[in-house]
Amino acid sequence: MSDRDGIVLHGTGGVWRVRLADGEECDATLAGRLKQDDRGGVKLAVGDRVALAEDDRGGWRIAEIAARTAVLSRREPGRRAGERVLAANVDQVIVVFAAAQPEPHVRMIDRFLVIAEGNDLRARLVLNKVDLVDPSALDTLAADYLAAGYPVHRTSIKNGVGLAALRAALNGRVSAFTGPSGVGKSSLLNVLLPGIDLRTQEISASVNKGRHTTVGARLIALPDSDGGYLVDTPGLREVGMWGLPSRELDHCFPEFASLLHDCRFADCAHEHEPDCAILAAVAAGTLSRARHESYLKLREELQVAERRY
Repeated sequence: MSDRDGIVLHGTGGVWRVRLADGEECDATLAGRLKQDDRGGVKLAVGDRVALAEDDRGGWRIAEIAARTAVLSRREPGRRAGERVLAANVDQVIVVFAAAQPEPHVRMIDRFLVIAEGNDLRARLVLNKVDLVDPSALDTLAADYLAAGYPVHRTSIKNGVGLAALRAALNGRVSAFTGPSGVGKSSLLNVLLPGIDLRTQEISASVNKGRHTTVGARLIALPDSDGGYLVDTPGLREVGMWGLPSRELDHCFPEFASLLHDCRFADCAHEHEPDCAILAAVAAGTLSRARHESYLKLREELQVAERRY
Protein backbone atom coordinates (compact mmCIF):
# COMPACT_ATOMS: atom_id res chain seq x y z
CA MET A 1 0.00 0.00 0.00
CA SER A 2 2.23 2.91 1.12
CA ASP A 3 4.67 4.05 3.81
CA ARG A 4 3.00 2.50 6.84
CA ASP A 5 0.06 0.14 7.29
CA GLY A 6 -2.15 0.02 10.36
CA ILE A 7 -5.60 -0.44 11.82
CA VAL A 8 -7.95 2.34 12.99
CA LEU A 9 -8.52 2.26 16.76
CA HIS A 10 -10.81 5.27 17.24
CA GLY A 11 -11.33 8.80 16.05
CA THR A 12 -12.73 12.16 17.02
CA GLY A 13 -12.83 15.57 15.41
CA GLY A 14 -11.35 14.31 12.15
CA VAL A 15 -8.25 12.85 13.86
CA TRP A 16 -7.88 9.06 13.88
CA ARG A 17 -5.74 6.93 16.16
CA VAL A 18 -3.99 4.21 14.18
CA ARG A 19 -2.10 1.18 15.52
CA LEU A 20 0.77 0.12 13.29
CA ALA A 21 2.05 -3.41 12.65
CA ASP A 22 4.88 -2.99 15.18
CA GLY A 23 2.44 -1.93 17.92
CA GLU A 24 3.28 1.77 17.72
CA GLU A 25 0.33 4.18 17.64
CA CYS A 26 0.00 7.53 15.91
CA ASP A 27 -2.60 10.13 14.99
CA ALA A 28 -3.59 10.67 11.38
CA THR A 29 -6.04 12.73 9.39
CA LEU A 30 -8.02 11.51 6.42
CA ALA A 31 -6.82 12.49 2.97
CA GLY A 32 -9.26 14.89 1.33
CA ARG A 33 -10.09 12.61 -1.56
CA LEU A 34 -11.21 9.89 0.87
CA LYS A 35 -13.59 12.03 2.90
CA GLN A 36 -17.27 11.16 2.80
CA ASP A 37 -19.22 13.62 0.67
CA ASP A 38 -22.53 13.84 -1.13
CA ARG A 39 -21.14 11.94 -4.09
CA GLY A 40 -20.40 8.86 -2.02
CA GLY A 41 -17.16 7.36 -0.80
CA VAL A 42 -16.18 5.17 2.13
CA LYS A 43 -16.76 6.61 5.57
CA LEU A 44 -13.84 5.54 7.74
CA ALA A 45 -14.73 3.23 10.62
CA VAL A 46 -13.06 1.60 13.57
CA GLY A 47 -11.32 -1.58 12.42
CA ASP A 48 -10.49 -0.31 8.94
CA ARG A 49 -7.07 -1.37 7.62
CA VAL A 50 -5.34 1.71 6.27
CA ALA A 51 -2.10 2.89 4.68
CA LEU A 52 -0.47 6.05 6.00
CA ALA A 53 1.65 8.59 4.15
CA GLU A 54 3.60 11.50 5.58
CA ASP A 55 2.04 14.92 5.03
CA ASP A 56 3.86 18.17 4.28
CA ARG A 57 3.95 19.13 7.99
CA GLY A 58 5.66 15.97 9.16
CA GLY A 59 2.44 14.37 10.39
CA TRP A 60 0.49 11.45 8.99
CA ARG A 61 -2.52 11.19 6.75
CA ILE A 62 -4.60 8.15 5.81
CA ALA A 63 -3.87 7.70 2.13
CA GLU A 64 -5.69 4.41 1.43
CA ILE A 65 -8.43 2.30 2.99
CA ALA A 66 -8.17 -1.44 2.30
CA ALA A 67 -11.17 -3.42 1.12
CA ARG A 68 -13.24 -4.64 4.03
CA THR A 69 -13.75 -8.33 4.75
CA ALA A 70 -16.89 -7.68 6.82
CA VAL A 71 -18.77 -4.88 8.53
CA LEU A 72 -21.09 -4.56 11.48
CA SER A 73 -23.65 -1.97 10.48
CA ARG A 74 -27.05 -0.67 11.46
CA ARG A 75 -29.70 1.61 10.06
CA GLU A 76 -29.35 5.25 10.98
CA PRO A 77 -31.35 6.00 14.15
CA GLY A 78 -34.71 7.73 14.05
CA ARG A 79 -36.51 8.14 10.73
CA ARG A 80 -33.40 8.76 8.65
CA ALA A 81 -32.55 6.37 5.87
CA GLY A 82 -29.01 5.13 5.47
CA GLU A 83 -26.33 2.88 6.88
CA ARG A 84 -24.11 3.47 9.86
CA VAL A 85 -21.03 1.25 9.96
CA LEU A 86 -20.17 0.50 13.57
CA ALA A 87 -16.98 -1.45 12.87
CA ALA A 88 -15.11 -2.92 9.92
CA ASN A 89 -13.31 -6.26 9.48
CA VAL A 90 -15.05 -7.90 12.42
CA ASP A 91 -14.79 -11.69 12.94
CA GLN A 92 -17.54 -12.12 15.50
CA VAL A 93 -20.15 -10.22 17.47
CA ILE A 94 -20.41 -10.62 21.23
CA VAL A 95 -23.98 -9.77 22.21
CA VAL A 96 -24.07 -8.86 25.91
CA PHE A 97 -27.26 -8.81 27.97
CA ALA A 98 -27.76 -8.78 31.72
CA ALA A 99 -29.44 -11.63 33.55
CA ALA A 100 -31.09 -8.92 35.67
CA GLN A 101 -30.93 -5.16 36.27
CA PRO A 102 -32.05 -4.64 33.55
CA GLU A 103 -34.05 -7.76 32.76
CA PRO A 104 -33.11 -9.47 29.48
CA HIS A 105 -35.48 -8.63 26.63
CA VAL A 106 -35.85 -11.59 24.26
CA ARG A 107 -36.99 -9.51 21.29
CA MET A 108 -33.97 -7.23 21.66
CA ILE A 109 -31.58 -10.18 21.94
CA ASP A 110 -33.01 -11.59 18.72
CA ARG A 111 -32.69 -8.21 17.03
CA PHE A 112 -28.95 -8.02 17.82
CA LEU A 113 -28.43 -11.60 16.62
CA VAL A 114 -30.28 -10.90 13.37
CA ILE A 115 -28.02 -7.88 12.75
CA ALA A 116 -25.00 -10.16 13.15
CA GLU A 117 -26.51 -12.80 10.84
CA GLY A 118 -27.51 -10.15 8.30
CA ASN A 119 -23.89 -9.02 8.21
CA ASP A 120 -22.68 -12.65 7.82
CA LEU A 121 -20.96 -12.49 11.19
CA ARG A 122 -20.77 -15.19 13.81
CA ALA A 123 -22.32 -14.29 17.14
CA ARG A 124 -21.98 -15.29 20.77
CA LEU A 125 -24.47 -14.45 23.48
CA VAL A 126 -23.20 -13.35 26.89
CA LEU A 127 -25.62 -13.35 29.83
CA ASN A 128 -23.87 -11.13 32.36
CA LYS A 129 -24.56 -10.50 36.07
CA VAL A 130 -25.60 -14.12 36.62
CA ASP A 131 -24.85 -13.70 40.33
CA LEU A 132 -28.14 -11.74 40.56
CA VAL A 133 -30.38 -14.68 39.60
CA ASP A 134 -30.85 -18.36 40.34
CA PRO A 135 -28.90 -20.36 37.71
CA SER A 136 -32.02 -22.30 36.71
CA ALA A 137 -33.82 -19.05 35.88
CA LEU A 138 -31.74 -18.63 32.72
CA ASP A 139 -31.89 -22.25 31.57
CA THR A 140 -34.95 -21.79 29.35
CA LEU A 141 -33.63 -18.58 27.84
CA ALA A 142 -30.21 -20.09 27.16
CA ALA A 143 -31.73 -23.29 25.75
CA ASP A 144 -33.41 -21.50 22.84
CA TYR A 145 -30.12 -19.95 21.72
CA LEU A 146 -28.07 -23.09 22.26
CA ALA A 147 -30.62 -24.94 20.11
CA ALA A 148 -30.17 -22.26 17.44
CA GLY A 149 -26.41 -22.93 17.46
CA TYR A 150 -25.18 -19.90 19.38
CA PRO A 151 -22.50 -20.26 22.05
CA VAL A 152 -23.91 -18.90 25.31
CA HIS A 153 -21.59 -17.55 28.02
CA ARG A 154 -22.82 -16.93 31.56
CA THR A 155 -20.62 -14.39 33.29
CA SER A 156 -20.33 -12.61 36.60
CA ILE A 157 -17.77 -9.96 37.39
CA LYS A 158 -18.56 -10.25 41.09
CA ASN A 159 -17.91 -14.00 41.24
CA GLY A 160 -15.52 -14.36 38.32
CA VAL A 161 -17.82 -16.88 36.64
CA GLY A 162 -17.26 -17.58 32.95
CA LEU A 163 -14.55 -14.97 32.40
CA ALA A 164 -11.75 -17.38 31.44
CA ALA A 165 -13.92 -19.14 28.84
CA LEU A 166 -15.03 -15.84 27.35
CA ARG A 167 -11.46 -14.55 27.21
CA ALA A 168 -10.40 -17.71 25.36
CA ALA A 169 -13.19 -17.18 22.79
CA LEU A 170 -11.78 -13.71 22.02
CA ASN A 171 -8.18 -14.77 21.44
CA GLY A 172 -6.92 -14.09 17.92
CA ARG A 173 -10.21 -12.60 16.70
CA VAL A 174 -11.64 -9.14 16.11
CA SER A 175 -14.71 -9.19 18.33
CA ALA A 176 -17.37 -6.49 18.49
CA PHE A 177 -18.98 -6.12 21.91
CA THR A 178 -22.50 -4.83 21.64
CA GLY A 179 -25.76 -4.80 23.55
CA PRO A 180 -28.11 -2.32 25.20
CA SER A 181 -26.97 0.17 27.80
CA GLY A 182 -26.56 -0.89 31.38
CA VAL A 183 -25.83 -4.58 30.88
CA GLY A 184 -22.25 -4.28 32.12
CA LYS A 185 -20.29 -4.27 28.86
CA SER A 186 -17.76 -1.70 30.01
CA SER A 187 -17.34 -3.35 33.41
CA LEU A 188 -16.88 -6.71 31.70
CA LEU A 189 -14.22 -5.30 29.39
CA ASN A 190 -12.46 -3.65 32.33
CA VAL A 191 -12.08 -7.11 33.90
CA LEU A 192 -11.14 -8.86 30.67
CA LEU A 193 -8.60 -6.15 29.84
CA PRO A 194 -7.11 -4.76 33.06
CA GLY A 195 -5.86 -1.24 32.64
CA ILE A 196 -8.13 0.02 29.88
CA ASP A 197 -10.39 1.71 32.45
CA LEU A 198 -13.53 2.20 30.39
CA ARG A 199 -15.93 4.60 32.08
CA THR A 200 -18.87 2.98 33.86
CA GLN A 201 -21.95 4.35 35.59
CA GLU A 202 -24.67 2.91 37.76
CA ILE A 203 -28.00 1.86 36.27
CA SER A 204 -30.57 4.64 36.37
CA ALA A 205 -32.98 3.30 38.97
CA SER A 206 -35.81 5.51 37.74
CA VAL A 207 -35.99 4.04 34.25
CA ASN A 208 -33.93 0.84 34.72
CA LYS A 209 -31.85 1.76 31.68
CA GLY A 210 -28.14 2.41 31.58
CA ARG A 211 -26.74 5.82 30.92
CA HIS A 212 -24.49 5.86 27.91
CA THR A 213 -20.82 5.66 28.92
CA THR A 214 -19.08 4.92 25.62
CA VAL A 215 -19.31 7.88 23.27
CA GLY A 216 -17.86 6.21 20.17
CA ALA A 217 -16.70 2.83 18.95
CA ARG A 218 -13.19 1.98 20.07
CA LEU A 219 -10.84 -0.81 18.99
CA ILE A 220 -8.71 -2.28 21.78
CA ALA A 221 -5.74 -4.58 21.16
CA LEU A 222 -5.87 -7.76 23.21
CA PRO A 223 -2.67 -8.35 25.18
CA ASP A 224 -0.89 -11.65 24.55
CA SER A 225 -3.06 -12.34 21.51
CA ASP A 226 -2.04 -12.87 17.90
CA GLY A 227 -4.02 -10.15 16.14
CA GLY A 228 -6.89 -10.12 18.62
CA TYR A 229 -8.90 -6.94 19.10
CA LEU A 230 -12.08 -5.92 20.87
CA VAL A 231 -14.49 -3.34 19.51
CA ASP A 232 -16.35 -1.59 22.30
CA THR A 233 -19.48 -0.06 20.75
CA PRO A 234 -21.74 2.55 22.35
CA GLY A 235 -24.81 1.28 24.18
CA LEU A 236 -27.54 1.15 21.57
CA ARG A 237 -31.03 2.01 22.73
CA GLU A 238 -32.38 1.92 19.21
CA VAL A 239 -31.02 -0.74 16.91
CA GLY A 240 -32.29 -0.85 13.35
CA MET A 241 -31.60 -3.55 10.81
CA TRP A 242 -29.91 -2.41 7.63
CA GLY A 243 -29.96 -3.79 4.10
CA LEU A 244 -31.91 -6.92 5.00
CA PRO A 245 -34.97 -7.65 2.80
CA SER A 246 -37.92 -8.94 4.81
CA ARG A 247 -38.14 -11.96 2.50
CA GLU A 248 -34.64 -13.04 3.62
CA LEU A 249 -35.16 -12.68 7.35
CA ASP A 250 -35.83 -16.39 7.82
CA HIS A 251 -32.22 -17.09 6.79
CA CYS A 252 -31.10 -15.05 9.83
CA PHE A 253 -32.60 -17.60 12.21
CA PRO A 254 -30.12 -20.51 12.02
CA GLU A 255 -32.51 -23.07 13.52
CA PHE A 256 -34.89 -22.48 10.58
CA ALA A 257 -32.28 -23.52 8.00
CA SER A 258 -32.98 -27.24 7.83
CA LEU A 259 -36.72 -26.66 7.43
CA LEU A 260 -36.93 -23.88 4.85
CA HIS A 261 -36.97 -26.22 1.85
CA ASP A 262 -39.76 -28.31 3.37
CA CYS A 263 -42.39 -25.57 3.11
CA ARG A 264 -44.94 -26.02 0.32
CA PHE A 265 -44.26 -22.53 -1.06
CA ALA A 266 -40.78 -21.30 -1.97
CA ASP A 267 -41.71 -17.79 -0.81
CA CYS A 268 -43.36 -18.95 2.42
CA ALA A 269 -43.45 -16.19 5.03
CA HIS A 270 -44.04 -18.69 7.88
CA GLU A 271 -47.02 -16.72 9.12
CA HIS A 272 -50.16 -18.71 8.25
CA GLU A 273 -49.40 -20.55 5.00
CA PRO A 274 -50.54 -24.18 4.61
CA ASP A 275 -47.89 -26.89 4.88
CA CYS A 276 -45.34 -24.52 6.41
CA ALA A 277 -42.54 -26.56 7.99
CA ILE A 278 -41.66 -23.78 10.41
CA LEU A 279 -45.22 -23.48 11.75
CA ALA A 280 -45.44 -27.25 12.04
CA ALA A 281 -42.21 -27.38 14.07
CA VAL A 282 -43.45 -24.63 16.38
CA ALA A 283 -46.73 -26.47 16.90
CA ALA A 284 -44.82 -29.69 17.62
CA GLY A 285 -42.59 -27.97 20.16
CA THR A 286 -39.37 -28.70 18.27
CA LEU A 287 -38.86 -25.03 17.38
CA SER A 288 -38.95 -22.20 19.89
CA ARG A 289 -42.28 -20.36 19.88
CA ALA A 290 -40.59 -17.28 21.34
CA ARG A 291 -38.00 -17.21 18.56
CA HIS A 292 -40.72 -17.61 15.91
CA GLU A 293 -42.67 -14.74 17.47
CA SER A 294 -39.51 -12.61 17.29
CA TYR A 295 -39.19 -13.52 13.62
CA LEU A 296 -42.75 -12.35 12.94
CA LYS A 297 -42.27 -9.06 14.81
CA LEU A 298 -38.97 -8.31 13.09
CA ARG A 299 -40.38 -9.21 9.67
CA GLU A 300 -43.23 -6.77 10.22
CA GLU A 301 -40.71 -4.09 11.19
CA LEU A 302 -38.67 -4.68 8.04
CA GLN A 303 -41.77 -4.48 5.87
CA VAL A 304 -42.67 -1.12 7.42
CA ALA A 305 -39.15 0.13 6.73
CA GLU A 306 -39.35 -1.09 3.13
CA ARG A 307 -42.54 0.85 2.56
CA ARG A 308 -41.04 3.95 4.17
CA TYR A 309 -37.70 3.96 2.32
